[in-house]
Amino acid sequence: MKHFLSSCVLLGVLFFSCQKENSTPDNTAPVLSPDEESATFQLVPGLEIRLVASEPLVEEPVFITFDEDGRMWVAEMRGFMPDIDGTGETDPIGRISIYTDEDGDGQMDTRTVFLDSLVLPRSIAVVKGGALIAENIPLWYAEDTDGDLIADRKTLIDSTYGGKGLPEHSPNGLWRGMDNWYYNAKSKYRYRLVEGKWIKEETEFRGQWGISHDDAGRLYYNYNWSQLHADIAPPNYLSRNAHHTSGTGIDVGVSTNRAVFPIRPNPAVNRGYVPGSLDENGRLLEFTSASAPLVYRGATFTEEYRGNVFVCEPAGNLIKRNIIDEGELTLHSHFAYPDKEFLAATDERFRPVFLATGPDGALYVADMYHGIIQHGAYITPYLREQYIQRGLDKGIHYGRIWQIKPKNANLPETEKLSQKSSVELVALLSHPNGWYRDVAQRLLVERRDLSIVPEIQKLVAGKSNFPGKLHALWTLEGIGYTETDIYEQGANDPHPKVRAAAIRLLEIISQKNPAAENVFKKVLVNGKDDPSPEVQLQVCLSLGVLTPQESLPILSEILSQYADSALFRDAVMSSLENREQMMLRQLSGEWKEASSGKSIFLEMLTTAILRKGDKREIAELEKIARTPGRWEEWQSEAIARVLALQIKNETTKADSLSANEVIPVERMVAGRQLFLNTCSGCHGSNGEGMKNFAPPLAGSEWVTGDKKRLILLVLHGLEGPLTVNGHLYDKPEILPVMPSFTILDDKDLAEILTYIRNAWGNTSESVSPGDVGHTRHTSQGRVIPWTEKELLNIQPTPEPNE
Repeated sequence: MKHFLSSCVLLGVLFFSCQKENSTPDNTAPVLSPDEESATFQLVPGLEIRLVASEPLVEEPVFITFDEDGRMWVAEMRGFMPDIDGTGETDPIGRISIYTDEDGDGQMDTRTVFLDSLVLPRSIAVVKGGALIAENIPLWYAEDTDGDLIADRKTLIDSTYGGKGLPEHSPNGLWRGMDNWYYNAKSKYRYRLVEGKWIKEETEFRGQWGISHDDAGRLYYNYNWSQLHADIAPPNYLSRNAHHTSGTGIDVGVSTNRAVFPIRPNPAVNRGYVPGSLDENGRLLEFTSASAPLVYRGATFTEEYRGNVFVCEPAGNLIKRNIIDEGELTLHSHFAYPDKEFLAATDERFRPVFLATGPDGALYVADMYHGIIQHGAYITPYLREQYIQRGLDKGIHYGRIWQIKPKNANLPETEKLSQKSSVELVALLSHPNGWYRDVAQRLLVERRDLSIVPEIQKLVAGKSNFPGKLHALWTLEGIGYTETDIYEQGANDPHPKVRAAAIRLLEIISQKNPAAENVFKKVLVNGKDDPSPEVQLQVCLSLGVLTPQESLPILSEILSQYADSALFRDAVMSSLENREQMMLRQLSGEWKEASSGKSIFLEMLTTAILRKGDKREIAELEKIARTPGRWEEWQSEAIARVLALQIKNETTKADSLSANEVIPVERMVAGRQLFLNTCSGCHGSNGEGMKNFAPPLAGSEWVTGDKKRLILLVLHGLEGPLTVNGHLYDKPEILPVMPSFTILDDKDLAEILTYIRNAWGNTSESVSPGDVGHTRHTSQGRVIPWTEKELLNIQPTPEPNE
């Protein structure tokens, strides 16, 4: 390990020396005035960017939001890395400020400090009476009780919100979802005000820095190395079955393309010395600090921008624009521009770290304008030298907020929603600008004014857009309306997203109003025949609350139609906790014809039964595997495959494994499920390979050999021919390119690779999440697939005693 680190530092010094020799005499990054900085911007045609606020009015802005009257709230992280050693970083000098444009010229004139003396504040959610504020570790509810925009009372909501308090790896976001919960990035918790008390509830873990949602309410987030992820399924459904771990639906990679196109050299990035991180001109090749994904839901830009997702890359001094391609229960994206960015700068201190849509529909950019963008805990010796040599460690307490809008556009005047009646707010639920819809819903929920129900009913029954109807229905839920009439109306709406949401809502209110249960059951039964897969998916997710007699026939019927869909398989499993054996028996009589999807689902059921641990149920599985009886041969074989994994891992492994490693059955089972969902479409469910797709994995030296090469191959993909067991595989026998899987996290990749290295007769040591994470970091910058020759030239993983 010491030898490896020394080599990295040496590479860094050599790279740095080379850069220094080729650089201009002045290799520093000077502080520019806002006018000078704006002259360095390269913005796509048709738009213009202008300054909204700058130092000393605002310093180190990291978060922007707008209150109901259009005032801009900003978290100022003034303590972040004051110098290269982070001296005084925990001093309470951060603040939450409110900015007002008094004369309507588009620039902020006044600042009111809502709350100061904070340590590294990073997120704000404006709520009734004040705001939720994420500080270094605690989450606060700060109240303004006298209306002067200055907090005069602070209540602790969660003393552990921020975890360890490292800025780039601490929970953040406080994003108000359409379902009235506040969601966070880098966190597995959500928050909600219930009967005057803030509650905390576990949810799926999401992202790293920044979170937003689209018109359908789906959450978007990202990780520093992977720019765009999203939820296909609604929160907290796919984790309902304690005996099953879902691999789909949540944290879905929307973009596999990580390339970026800076317009200046970016030597001051971690691992800039690693070949492939920077191009021949020293420019960053791929995301290294992706953050703050924002779905544009405004109405000021042209229609082609609606639903686009913008992502910040502060280390590359740019903002990317992604266009979303939506299919049936799928989300993908492509770059709006094939070889340039939405906004890029030649000023190395341009640090876009957060984005927001304003009440005027413009795009707002928080430019931290801070030389050091990497937190001290993660600064390598190479990066430290870069910061110091380029002067980026000097010059603090700057910051700019920029506004981007169509060129020469007259922005609409912001309406003061606090002065609107509840009826007027209902009308704004279908406003073309998503900001108005979000804030109107929040205000209505906070008012809990049940007199608006007739107006909501008119909106749901009318011809308004589907986002307006979604907001209207969730507003009803938020104010505590539990009668079924309007929700049932939504369940018959022409738009599938409205019908699916209505099912969710009927499930919620049926738990509060027993009289709603019959309506809920009727909607589920009707939903199984809905022409939309989105509605049928929600039916599967919600059926778990009914009895087995009611739910299993419907689940079976839908699954027979969608057995080849990994998402539907997970959705059905989520509704089968403690009912897996009953479902197994039911399917044995119904499923006669084999298919890959059906076999996979039977394996999933078997795995869940093993995890449950009921001895009688396990004994039944073993009997089926030995003597199928009424079971089809392919059914008993699917069950036997999972049992074989368990048996294999309950015994000591072959001497060929280092230290006679025993791999827990849970890891093997999890790896198999992920493999079946992710890889079997090309490699076959038993690793046998598939003609015209991919070579075999069973017995492959690439699988059982050096794990570093295997990790690299899976992370970045492979192009061209490949020799496996002496046979040269090339197109058309296999596909010309194997795609990269950088969007999978370290744990999932480790489980897949551990499984394939120990399945079908393969016997090799396991792969840990640390192995994947280390290899991912050291290969960061790779944006093209490997070739066989390149992989063979990579030095193998050193033995532990080397």
